[in-house]
Amino acid sequence: PVVPEDFKSPDIVMLGNLHPLVQLSVLEQLQRPKLVVLDTMNFWMDNTWDDLMKVIEKVDVLTINDEEARQLTEEYSLVKAARKIAKMGPKYVVIKKGEHGALLFHNNQIFFAPALPLEEVFDPTGAGDTFAGGFTGYLAHTGDLSFKNMKNA
Repeated sequence: PVVPEDFKSPDIVMLGNLHPLVQLSVLEQLQRPKLVVLDTMNFWMDNTWDDLMKVIEKVDVLTINDEEARQLTEEYSLVKAARKIAKMGPKYVVIKKGEHGALLFHNNQIFFAPALPLEEVFDPTGAGDTFAGGFTGYLAHTGDLSFKNMKNA
């Protein structure tokens, strides 16, 4: 993709779940945003590991589900997995746990946000993308990139 001139200096950018080389191409066209959020999935881990590692090291926040965090780090403990992911580059790690909420990690701080229990789940397709977009949108709306505000997001 070619980023138009008017969009090359955002404060925050959310790199959606695309091929890591596409994500990297977008990042390389931008002036360094204040915050870069990346969403990824197991498919990219299985098929484009080296490219994924290149983009992960350039982001501030990684959003990933619990199974993917375990696959990425080969750690069962999500606390250990988050620490390993932080060593890869991201300052913040959001581990999505579907119907069980989400975890936010930064340095030695951990925050757990529970999910609203539903009696019946119809179709969770896109739920993780929606979560990541809402999280990033809230941060963009408030302009506050602190850990405290990420807990609100």
